[in-house]
Amino acid sequence: MVFRIRKNFLLALGLTCLLLVALLLICIVQQETIGKTLILAAIMFPVLGLFAESWRRQILFSADAIVSRRLFRQKTLPLSEITSVDTVKVRRRVFVSISTEADFLILSNNYDHFDQLLTQLQNCLPESVISEETRALAHDLPNKSSDLFSIWLAVVVLLLILYTQLGGTF
Repeated sequence: MVFRIRKNFLLALGLTCLLLVALLLICIVQQETIGKTLILAAIMFPVLGLFAESWRRQILFSADAIVSRRLFRQKTLPLSEITSVDTVKVRRRVFVSISTEADFLILSNNYDHFDQLLTQLQNCLPESVISEETRALAHDLPNKSSDLFSIWLAVVVLLLILYTQLGGTF
């Protein structure tokens, strides 16, 4: 099974990118000040980068390894070399660290079907490398929605900015 970043997050982030590009184009066409256009571009490029990175991010399990694919890189951790799987929980955000002697991989509950990802880890690895917190977490995963709320709020704010930029009034 391939684990990817949650689709509802990617949808909102993609819409944010689209609205930022539209706003930048409108600012250029309306010949807004160079400072305003540069600030908008400075905001837009990191958001586009985050979208591209999030869209490409994948976790795959093969018979003998865990593979993490990202935008311009790939990391493979052989299952036989994994020495520990630990969990850190910060409010509703969860990070799982998968370590070998030479390398590590950190996953968050931003992945879709994160509970299944944890179950897959438990099925592929010996019990001795998986922490108690990680085992317990697979059965009681916190629902994380604050990032989703924030990104949809950004969409609404950008829609309002576009509306006023195109001459709309409140």
